[in-house]
Amino acid sequence: MKTIKYTAAALVLSVVSFGALAAAQPVTSIEAHNLQRIGSVAVSGAATLDSLEAKLAAKAEAAGASSYTITSADTEDKVSGTAVIYK
Repeated sequence: MKTIKYTAAALVLSVVSFGALAAAQPVTSIEAHNLQRIGSVAVSGAATLDSLEAKLAAKAEAAGASSYTITSADTEDKVSGTAVIYK
């Protein structure tokens, strides 16, 4: 019975770990030189800079990127910005 519990726990943890690895991660422009650029994403209407970064990360991940670099942010009225995405 313990073996089943440990196996189930290991399976759940591996799925959670894989999901964390699949998320797009921010990189510096220096780190980006070693990556393949696959495009860019833009977001508007964010409430804060933190929510802007979260929305850019989600869009980058949806586009199949493993990483991104934020290239612009505008805080007039609603927060908006762009990011270059990399594989």
